Amino acid sequence: MRTIKLDAIDSTNTFLRQLRSAEVLMDYTVVMANSQTHGRGQMGTKWQSEPSKNLMVSVFVDVSWLEISASFYISMAISLAISDTLKSFQIKDVKVKWPNDILSEQKKISGILIENGIKNNQLQGSII
Repeated sequence: MRTIKLDAIDSTNTFLRQLRSAEVLMDYTVVMANSQTHGRGQMGTKWQSEPSKNLMVSVFVDVSWLEISASFYISMAISLAISDTLKSFQIKDVKVKWPNDILSEQKKISGILIENGIKNNQLQGSII
């Protein structure tokens, strides 16, 4: 696993996508930042977060073994893993709001942005 730690970045997802176009990424390459200036959510929405008060992390995962028709399983697995992890820390009333939000006590506490790389109608990798 390769970990890249940055103080500030426009977007951890954008950084990984640009890095992937410049080099072959190792499975589970992680980018972490204390601050994002242009964090993104689903459908181009802006993701706001205070510096050093939130987890701003993206991970590249090789999913070339997965059929493109099953790509929603990536979202399901990630959402349920985050939900289960938060529950293990005794976070109250954790629920998944499909497809990409995690709620606690009916309030959004996390957003998940998954960008799949596709080539020749085949999944190549996901940036989560």
